[in-house]
Amino acid sequence: MKADELKTITTDALDTLAALLDAGHSDQLTALFRTMSRFHKYSWHNVCRIASQRPTATRVAGFQTWRTLGRCVRKGEKGIAILAPIIGRKRDDPVDDEARTIRGFRAAYVFDVTQTDGDPLPAPAEASGDPGATYDRLTAAIGKRGIAIEQVDDLDGALGASHGGTIRLLNGLSPAVAFTTLVHEYAHELLHRAADRPESRDTRELEAEAVAFVVGSAVGLDTSDASRDYIHLYRGDRAALSGSLDRIQRAASAILAAVNGGE
Repeated sequence: MKADELKTITTDALDTLAALLDAGHSDQLTALFRTMSRFHKYSWHNVCRIASQRPTATRVAGFQTWRTLGRCVRKGEKGIAILAPIIGRKRDDPVDDEARTIRGFRAAYVFDVTQTDGDPLPAPAEASGDPGATYDRLTAAIGKRGIAIEQVDDLDGALGASHGGTIRLLNGLSPAVAFTTLVHEYAHELLHRAADRPESRDTRELEAEAVAFVVGSAVGLDTSDASRDYIHLYRGDRAALSGSLDRIQRAASAILAAVNGGE
């Protein structure tokens, strides 16, 4: 692939990404935010109680909250005991209905999502499509750079991670998600391991995901909502994207040249 072709591909893709950022969150991310707002933020002591009773718990809520989310606690499931505050009106302020104080605590019970059945919870958008043989060419290009790729079973909720010479990729990802995640982490290796890397983590994540969007789009994957939402989570917009265009184009062009038989 020639240099002018690479420039055209990256420029067009970044123009598309800028327009997506202007359009705001995807419907899927909006639904996810709306759902997540229904889950209570527990105190440190209650977090410890939950962990001690059900170490594998990931998302907990009360019986009625699960019902409003379209899920029901299965019959026979044992609740996770926490302490809930007892709220009462202040004795010295009988007029103000808004004046409230904590009078004590009572036992309350919550349930993990694995103890429920019903409608699936909204999930972040993911890349879709089939990268085909391009995935193998990508891994070969990364290997030529002296960067190791490790498949792991757990990354504390992340899909991938880069550690300066090593990229870790979560097992079980779909081909499209594995490809774009690998490009994202490879972009970190190319752009963010030298002294000139941006100080802001938000900028570094924007750059890596923009590279993943460009490369993923170029090989025929649908990455629009996934990349847009990811960049929004790191407070990225058109202005932030424009400040990193040169770095993004260079990294994306280098990866595309490599996976298309270049360097």
